[in-house]
Amino acid sequence: MGFFGKLFGKKEKESLDQGLEKTKEGFLGKIARAVAGKSTVDAEVLDNLEEALVSADVGIETTVEIIERIEARVARDKYISTSELNSILQQEIENILVDAPADTTYSNFDLPAGKKPFVLMVVGVNGVGKTTTIGKLAHHFTQAGKKVMLGAADTFRAAAVDQLTIWSDRAGVPIVKREMGSDPASVAFDAVNSAVAKDIDVLIIDTAGRLHTKTHLMEELSKIKRVIQKVIPDAPHDVLLVLDGSTGQNAIEQAKHFTAATDVTGLVITKLDGTAKGGVVLAIAHQFKIPVKFIGVGERVEDLLVFDKHEFADSLFNLKK
Repeated sequence: MGFFGKLFGKKEKESLDQGLEKTKEGFLGKIARAVAGKSTVDAEVLDNLEEALVSADVGIETTVEIIERIEARVARDKYISTSELNSILQQEIENILVDAPADTTYSNFDLPAGKKPFVLMVVGVNGVGKTTTIGKLAHHFTQAGKKVMLGAADTFRAAAVDQLTIWSDRAGVPIVKREMGSDPASVAFDAVNSAVAKDIDVLIIDTAGRLHTKTHLMEELSKIKRVIQKVIPDAPHDVLLVLDGSTGQNAIEQAKHFTAATDVTGLVITKLDGTAKGGVVLAIAHQFKIPVKFIGVGERVEDLLVFDKHEFADSLFNLKK
């Protein structure tokens, strides 16, 4: 259903368009220069297009695949005008993005049957917008009529617990927390037990606020998952990795660490409104074969949007329907 479900409409589309403005200006500007003075897509146009994609942080591997797909279309159709290029490029960008499983697309913040509480584990380093993302998710689920609870299992930084508490107050949802330095797994265990006892619909657990050694990270996240499964054997039902889109290649490095440490099932790319390198969404989704489920395009709670690859590509190219 994507952006135009019951919770999404014109405002959200406008928010997406505005949030991608910096990426769009740089990206489309480079594409325009790539085809300047050309009537057909030839080798020079493709070379220039490749440079434009790489400079938008789409990544070498992803760029090569997109260019190869366009080359195949040029070879098949024999003649492709430069005026068709944007439309073809939009289609190929959509094709390269991974679709999320139907039971965790969040199009209307609905939840799959038989999973109550639905346990959502959120991972990511400090500074990427993880706590803010959790707060915004809590708000959206609450607005959709769900009973929500937060679990503050990122216990290595006092501010993380404090910030999550502020968001729990804003969203009007309960929070399970302990003092700084507590065992993250014990907080997660308490949160799951509390969620079951209180008939909660959605439990969002904040974890992993520091990227220490990969081995330590793996042990910590594995322990959290084990204790959750003592109470709910098939939980967590979704593991979201939050990445700061404005950091480009650094976000890709973080994704490598976290995907090695735990079974990440979805991505949240934040701060896309502050960067001209929004192509990193494509690079991360393609390289790790993990669906992007949310993107952050601003500070307002409404600026955390359910990701829809068609609407993303449409906003990126600003094609009129």
